Amino acid sequence: MRIGMFYQMSVPKPWTAESESKRFFEMMEQVTFAEEMGLESVWFVEHHFRSEWSHSSAPDITLAALSQRTSKMRLGIAVTLAPLHHPLNVAVSMATLDILSRGRVDLGIGRGDSSRRVLGKKPTTVAYLDEFVQEFRDLTAGREVAYEGQPTSLTWATGSPPVWIAGYGPKVLNLAGKTADGIILQFADPDLISWCLDFVREGASQAGRDFSAIEVMAAAPVWVSSDLNTARERVRWFPALVSNHIIDLISRYQPEDLPPALTSYVRDREGYDYKHHCEVGSDNAGFVSDEVVDRFCLVGPAAAHLEKLQALKKAGVTQFNIYLMCGDEEDTLTAYERDVLPKFA
Repeated sequence: MRIGMFYQMSVPKPWTAESESKRFFEMMEQVTFAEEMGLESVWFVEHHFRSEWSHSSAPDITLAALSQRTSKMRLGIAVTLAPLHHPLNVAVSMATLDILSRGRVDLGIGRGDSSRRVLGKKPTTVAYLDEFVQEFRDLTAGREVAYEGQPTSLTWATGSPPVWIAGYGPKVLNLAGKTADGIILQFADPDLISWCLDFVREGASQAGRDFSAIEVMAAAPVWVSSDLNTARERVRWFPALVSNHIIDLISRYQPEDLPPALTSYVRDREGYDYKHHCEVGSDNAGFVSDEVVDRFCLVGPAAAHLEKLQALKKAGVTQFNIYLMCGDEEDTLTAYERDVLPKFA
């Protein structure tokens, strides 16, 4: 199982004229340090519309810059929001980035749940996501597609980057099994991951694919500390973030179709303020119990992290990515370099 990082650009207020540029160059230093310490990938979110946390709005451009500062790490977007883009635009960007990075790029793609909610709209359909992926693959492989009824192709594109699909529900997980190179899961609960992978496995079987060839990513925040209470408070925002996706699932599936371990913790949720999305210490996380924090995240001393990583590996995870957005990012990277990575096999 490989270990990488999942990066969101947050810029807390108060702002100065230099706040934005300072954060970008700080981020590039952190990523180059992460490669030096042995992390094997970096994935950037695509977020829009909210101040303080929506500052990674053009991850393809960010990764283009990082492609010239790194040499080994794989560079991914997690995730491109399918409803906000035309497949041609994404194909051109990723094919270019694939050249600049010398073949180190991965595309993560999703239904755009969060961005659509902020706009008061529903996520796009699984069928649209499937069409998007197929057209992206054709374009980046140089194959001809129909654009507004006219045949066209990217004649210079030669290699289609791996496509990872993000999701939690049975339908999108089934689609990932049928067509994706990898699946993106945003929690670190081995039991829930096993539940998700059953649908991926079913989709792979229906499509005549080898399930073992599909990559499985788990992404979650970490906090290395013997002070468990402090560690939990640093990451409690994350299950609150995930709860938005769970509420959406509950609205679309029957209770018996979803595991209680996934749905029960949102019963006491009173609401969610996107102005404080992904914010450490936010009131959004008031309903999240310690038990849920421990299941969804990695907290505690280094030994606890090593134990959880082994459990994720056993569950079928092939890549674990650290959600590097809890504050003190350099300290987190240093703790993993010193106490976790050398002992993890």
